[in-house]
Amino acid sequence: MSKIEEGLLYSESHEWVKVEDGKAVIGISDFAQKSMGNIVYVDMPDEDDDIARNEDFGAVESVKAASDLIAPVSGTVTDRNEVLEDEPGLLNEDPYANWIIKVEMSDPSETESLMDAAAYKAFLDSQE
Repeated sequence: MSKIEEGLLYSESHEWVKVEDGKAVIGISDFAQKSMGNIVYVDMPDEDDDIARNEDFGAVESVKAASDLIAPVSGTVTDRNEVLEDEPGLLNEDPYANWIIKVEMSDPSETESLMDAAAYKAFLDSQE
């Protein structure tokens, strides 16, 4: 059973969003990291890059697959978790403590289309 963190928003592509001071902190869910297996590389956009909702903004690679990261919201990247460049496996250890990017949202109402923890759990259950 995948861990689902309360208080976060989730996309169908298994990214999570935490809204802090008008910014979106974005990472991957426990389900995503378990599906990937041992993560060996994280491709992230640079600061000041623009990302668009439902478009890819990077990728996570494991020993068995590569998976695109799909932006749950649109905006401008304000920060990237550079620790993941040297230690991508941190996403396997705790995907909720290890965010990937922070984004200044261009349209905060985009978060309304994301799922809360209960809806994400129901979504995962429906995928099994």
